[in-house]
Amino acid sequence: MSTKRCYYETLEVDRNADESKLKAAFRKLAMKWHPDKNPGDATSEMRFKEINEAYEVLKDGDKRAAYDRFGHAAFEQGMGGGGPGFGAGFASSFSDIFEDLFGMAGQRGRGGGRERGADLRYNMEITLEEAFLGKTAQIEIPVSVTCESCSGTGAKAGTKPRTCAMCGGAGRVRQAQGFFTLERTCPGCQGRGQMIEDPCPSCAGSGRVTRERTLSVNIPQGVEDGTRIRLAGEGEAGIRGGPPGDLYIFLSLASHEFFQRDGADLHCRVPISMVSAALGGEFEVPTIDKGKTKVKIPSGTQSGRRFRIASKGMPVLRSRQTGDMYVQVVVETPQNLTKKQQELLAEFEKLSSGATQPEAAGFFSKVKDFFGNRANP
Repeated sequence: MSTKRCYYETLEVDRNADESKLKAAFRKLAMKWHPDKNPGDATSEMRFKEINEAYEVLKDGDKRAAYDRFGHAAFEQGMGGGGPGFGAGFASSFSDIFEDLFGMAGQRGRGGGRERGADLRYNMEITLEEAFLGKTAQIEIPVSVTCESCSGTGAKAGTKPRTCAMCGGAGRVRQAQGFFTLERTCPGCQGRGQMIEDPCPSCAGSGRVTRERTLSVNIPQGVEDGTRIRLAGEGEAGIRGGPPGDLYIFLSLASHEFFQRDGADLHCRVPISMVSAALGGEFEVPTIDKGKTKVKIPSGTQSGRRFRIASKGMPVLRSRQTGDMYVQVVVETPQNLTKKQQELLAEFEKLSSGATQPEAAGFFSKVKDFFGNRANP
């Protein structure tokens, strides 16, 4: 009778677990008991082998069916076409968690230590008028540039980096671990493939130094808050002659004293007097193009009404289209009235009827009917 532990118990799953649950359980346990995470622990190595054996059987439909019927006996004494083994099947099961355990371990070296420089971010605030017109801005940023003393190699002038003896310049080393081989970053050169014995004094061996750089940035018409502009190759210099990163300009728009922006449209609020709203009239408002336009309001204009002025908004980025401008009038209630003004308004109120204020008359008529209906159910 077999003394092996039940495969389902080994993977800590139910007998009806589907393929996704089996795979998730295998990954979790394999990462936990992997010998590389538990160096020198014989128990971990044995547990790791048991987990792989269990998963190799249960992930295969035919093997799982045989195991469910005969148990471990299905793979003993020639039954079931041989034991689960650790051949090609094991390689495929281990590949399920290889990236989880080692990330990019499958990649080769980095070409002699040449690494791409980091991308940089620069925040720039512009006005709404600048977003409307577009502009060319000059910015100064501290960036890492290729060291002139060593031409980016990181080695002192007159010397050269030597090939790493540990990895042979590959940047990776292989190590046998039980029944398989692991490949990892070379600890001698940290994956660069080269060793610098006499570093450049100007850059301390990094191949780059920090300098203040002035750049010209073209800001097109119609940019919005949060627009990102990419300047290829203007980021940090690469390590030891590697390609440079990019510079990203992130734009933000300053608040405007008159306009509020909504996409390509502009909005503004204009207070008008009660008399202007009642009698009608016109007024001038500024436009974003540094001009002005007249807005005519009819008699009886209510507070909150909007008036559209076509094509006086913002240009649409990389397009010939232009948004509109919307003027919203707000009727201002008179304040600090003189006695004479109060008397005139009181007289006006007496002369007013439902025809002059239909909305108010209609509302209070409904209120009167509402209370009347409550009094006479």
